[in-house]
Amino acid sequence: RAMAGPAGLKPLVAVGQVTSTPDKELNFAACAGLVREAAGRGACLVFLPEGFDYIGSDTAQTLSLAEGLDGDLMGRYAALARDCGVWLSLGGFHERGRDWPTTQRIYNCHALLDPAGRLVATYRKTHLCDVELEGRVTMKESSFTNPGTEILAPVSTPAGKLGLSICYDLRFPEISLALRRAGAEILTYPSAFTVPTGSAHWEVLLRARAIESQCYVVAAAQTGKNHERRTSYGHSLVVDPWGAVVAQCREGPGLCYAEIDLDYLHRIRREIPVHGHRRPDLYGTVAAAGLAPAP
Repeated sequence: RAMAGPAGLKPLVAVGQVTSTPDKELNFAACAGLVREAAGRGACLVFLPEGFDYIGSDTAQTLSLAEGLDGDLMGRYAALARDCGVWLSLGGFHERGRDWPTTQRIYNCHALLDPAGRLVATYRKTHLCDVELEGRVTMKESSFTNPGTEILAPVSTPAGKLGLSICYDLRFPEISLALRRAGAEILTYPSAFTVPTGSAHWEVLLRARAIESQCYVVAAAQTGKNHERRTSYGHSLVVDPWGAVVAQCREGPGLCYAEIDLDYLHRIRREIPVHGHRRPDLYGTVAAAGLAPAP
């Protein structure tokens, strides 16, 4: 079990990289193996990417495989969190919500479990990925997914205050700024980036979010061939509040690890107090509805 380390040790987080397919059993076995490996290394918080549960080969299959948060798969992850004594960031669960019987549409849900297996936060992706790169990539997430309706307040974890987002949300700095204002110290973007967009934008966007918010940024990713029509970019990584990449996965499934140094984070915020230099008198305040600013 991953326990709190001796006084003075920095909390360790583990970031997973997987190749999800339409086979939910194989996907769970792969993810569970990574979580157990991370717990054995002493990680207190394990991040899994968007689509950790599965990536369907078409819309009909994607909808048919979806479950509720009270279903079998989330129950198995709750048991895994308890067994390993870790927090789990499950970064993009295909959720059948209460409105499934009437809408026949799902939510892309980032679920956070504590070491007791309790579901402590659910963020539903607010920006849906509708892109068309001529001759390369076509995605229309909005054709089968309902957009979320709220940004969640950061959640206190042993590694720091965690702000939840998902993949395409990375392109909207307003969320990161709103979460930073509400007290976030870590931002997480579990993702399934395509190869064309990932090779062009993945690292530079993640580093930008870290620099402008002065937060750690943690991004678990899908990698490799998910099915015959889908290949994901990979490159799971952790960026520190200075914008340096401090951990990154190699090609293929696996884990990378990073220590979260909150003393370093707060030193950077003192030395370059960007947050206090904002000019709301000129361009307003980026604040999410219902989120109070941190004291």
